[in-house]
Amino acid sequence: MDAMFFGVVILQFLASVLSYPNGAPESTCVDMMPRHKGIEPKPNPGPYTIQPSSTTFQTDKPVTVVIKGPDYSGVLLEARSGSDSKAIGTWQTPPPNTKFLVCSGNKQGAVTHANPNMKNNSTVFTWIPPATAKNVFFKATVAQQSTVFWVDVMSSTLTSSEGGTSLDVHSSAERIVTPTLSLLLLVLRATVQYLA
Repeated sequence: MDAMFFGVVILQFLASVLSYPNGAPESTCVDMMPRHKGIEPKPNPGPYTIQPSSTTFQTDKPVTVVIKGPDYSGVLLEARSGSDSKAIGTWQTPPPNTKFLVCSGNKQGAVTHANPNMKNNSTVFTWIPPATAKNVFFKATVAQQSTVFWVDVMSSTLTSSEGGTSLDVHSSAERIVTPTLSLLLLVLRATVQYLA
């Protein structure tokens, strides 16, 4: 019994030493998989959800993001588009106990934990969309502790609200102009027939 207890204590110690209490390394940017030796992620769905402040976005207009669920110690959070594994956009000043992580050559491409202190539902991340994005979702790895974590925690997809407005205006103009032109042609034809 004592040997088993001692073994569990040693494994917990090794797991915490082998994990990354000061943030995820750049090598995890693509697959977002922690390199905790011998420890696999918990199956999804986990207890966490990512809640953005909006379902749409505009270039350079901040979107806030909160990871809802139990308190957590570790995080790696990115914004992505489509099936591309590159982090897009930039994160603003990281909230307490977090820091930037260089991903996809972007110095502010991701946010990760800066220490093992607990983060919670009041930890708010702020993301700035790039001009090139059309559809975006947020993706995270969230760790309650070094041995208990979930990969592929994802938000719903946000769509760009730019371009939609001009398309709607164009469609509205088309709906107004087309009947007006038809009516004008009808009046013109009737006038020509009357004069003839």
